Amino acid sequence: MSITCNCLDEILKGCDNNIGGLKAAYFLPYNEVTSIGATAGEGFVTSLTIGTGCDGFVKYEFNKNSSSYVEEANIDLVNGSTFYTVTTSLMIPRRDLDKRNALALVAAGQQELIIILQDSNNIFWLQGKDNGANLTAQGEGSGVARADGSKYSLTFTSEEPEQMYVIDATIIPALLA
Repeated sequence: MSITCNCLDEILKGCDNNIGGLKAAYFLPYNEVTSIGATAGEGFVTSLTIGTGCDGFVKYEFNKNSSSYVEEANIDLVNGSTFYTVTTSLMIPRRDLDKRNALALVAAGQQELIIILQDSNNIFWLQGKDNGANLTAQGEGSGVARADGSKYSLTFTSEEPEQMYVIDATIIPALLA
């Protein structure tokens, strides 16, 4: 006898344009979020409350076609466990003192973060909702040729019990510093 868990939903092919890449990323220390209002079982954030320690999410800017995220399911049939790993890769152009100091704050103490990712389809995704996200790698440098440019490459990783939630775009302006 098999166990019935849930009925399935269909997935239809849409007619909308589908564009890859990220447009923006916004960061806040994980412990600054005091509540997240979400529609149960639907993966949609309708509210997010920030404590008084920070002014709001800060934006990291980058060039077009330089940054992305990958969300992978980790499914273990033997143990019956499933979780999702999100890896966000950002390429921040032009190394300088201000960026160096901002990145030192993010790296200090392996700080847990909550991240809002705006993709090129103008959908806002919440990374690190339940367990936070961490800066797990930082690299790059000056390049060799003039066209190479100087830059930082950043990798942020999270492991969550569910896929990333979509955030109601109308609440984003109130969340920014």
